Amino acid sequence: MFNDLIPRKPGTEPLVEAVKACRPHFVWAAVFSALVNLLYLTPTIYMLQVYDRVVPTGGLQTLLLVSAIAVFALATLALLDWLRTRLLVRAGLRLDRLLVGRLLGRVVDLEVQSPGSQVLREFDHVRTAVSGQGVLSLFDAPWTPIYIGCCFLLHPALGALTLVGAIILLILAVLNERDSRPRLNQAMKDSQAAYAAQESMAGQSEVVRALGMRQAGIALQVQQRQVATARQVEAQFTGGRYTGIIKFLRLMLQSASLGLAALLTVQGHISAGSIIAASVLLTRAVQPIEQMVGAWPTLVQAKASWKALIELFAATGRVDRVTTTLPAPEGRLGLENVTVRLPGSEVPQLRGITLSLEPGQVLGVIGPSGSGKTTLARVVAGAIPPTAGSVRLDGADYDAREGDTLAEHIGYLPQVPGLFSGSVKDNISRFRSALGIDPEQIDREAVAAAKAAGVHEMILRLPHGYDTVLGHNGAGLSVGQSQRVALARALDRDPVVLVLDEPNANLDQEGEAALTQAIKGATARGASVLMVAHRAGVLGIADRLLMLREGTVQIEGPRDEVMMRLNPGRAKPTVVPPPGAQSA
Repeated sequence: MFNDLIPRKPGTEPLVEAVKACRPHFVWAAVFSALVNLLYLTPTIYMLQVYDRVVPTGGLQTLLLVSAIAVFALATLALLDWLRTRLLVRAGLRLDRLLVGRLLGRVVDLEVQSPGSQVLREFDHVRTAVSGQGVLSLFDAPWTPIYIGCCFLLHPALGALTLVGAIILLILAVLNERDSRPRLNQAMKDSQAAYAAQESMAGQSEVVRALGMRQAGIALQVQQRQVATARQVEAQFTGGRYTGIIKFLRLMLQSASLGLAALLTVQGHISAGSIIAASVLLTRAVQPIEQMVGAWPTLVQAKASWKALIELFAATGRVDRVTTTLPAPEGRLGLENVTVRLPGSEVPQLRGITLSLEPGQVLGVIGPSGSGKTTLARVVAGAIPPTAGSVRLDGADYDAREGDTLAEHIGYLPQVPGLFSGSVKDNISRFRSALGIDPEQIDREAVAAAKAAGVHEMILRLPHGYDTVLGHNGAGLSVGQSQRVALARALDRDPVVLVLDEPNANLDQEGEAALTQAIKGATARGASVLMVAHRAGVLGIADRLLMLREGTVQIEGPRDEVMMRLNPGRAKPTVVPPPGAQSA
């Protein structure tokens, strides 16, 4: 059952390391559980002493002595029970400290393949289960045979009753697992789908309101939530049915053990103290089984979540791959037979793209909608890996550099600016202040990037300048302002490759002029620029043009040649000299 929970796939090494780091917590929790379960025999032994020694002899000193010993044993039990609970909570905290950072890194890498991933929620399920009563019941379960053996020591009939009762409860627990597992798994899938739909609708709230989709969106979310809730209720009803049956049987077994022990006492087979002792031992024998049934939904959820984490780490193993430090690139870009097929798509977005770009060159990418322009920009920016082929920077495959190291040399301006909650300076500097980098250095580089993008003066006019705090998706700025700040972010620390996807889509004349100057400044220092554009305003500075259609290169070459091929009947434009210039 638990064999598939052991991480063995390449890339899952961080999970193995985290579990090993928590091993001392689990070992000591198991040791304390053993002592706790031994000390749970205290009430049984105390009752035997009271009924068999104190009551018949009237020995008050014996009563005081065994009472003091019992109090000490029970206090020790409570302390050890508190310690083992604390150890498991500490284990959960250690898992959180060791894995959350790596999980977030894997989530960023996985977003290409699985948008809306609920990875942290899955991890929280695992951490909660590790720190909860479900794991404690697993530690207590191996002691059930010990309690059954103690019942046999009292009398074989009492042992047989306890053994039969434990077997019946165990069978019910197995049936509960078999019936509940598929329902719980389906309920989890439906809940995740409902959460994803809710997040998607919330992220598009402005569009929803503008298109009059508010009521329809609410109705759709209510329907999805009702389906998920119905699945959960069905699973809870199934588990509740077994929980009720198990509780009934446990109480019945307790009463039966009292009656049987009384009968055996009357017949002289056991002492009077064994009557209560038998009931206590039976309760302790079956209690872990009852606890496991009650905690089963949590354990099932944790198991499914742990398997999801294993699959996540296996799918993103290249994130932690150690790479050789390479020299700073000059900006020679090359694509070799690149093909991209996005998840859920039957048709490749790019097919066998091969191109090269030298430092200081500007390549304009044109083509009809859906031709693969944005996908090409994302591949060159390193946002998504190619399905086949390779992307090279100065001859080295992109994978030869660690993700953040590669991104230091690439500036990317996507179609949607994608600004984050934080100050304007934080967005331009890519939030490097969180890494403990010198604030003065960050300030200098952020201002330099803003000046290179021609947005410095605009930022100074904001309420708090570079320290103006933005909301989600750049709330607080207009679309055009957001695009210009995103351009400054792309130019941060002078990248040698600049990827611009529809950079002038939301710019006015002033913004487009600043964009043109920014591109000229980047090429002047030797950066290679790949620019996707529909509007011809910025294509005039392109050295070469590449036209895509249905994911393949249709035309590629010098800008004027490509324009003439696209418009063969159009006369070559005449260059009009500026006023006052002498004619040659």
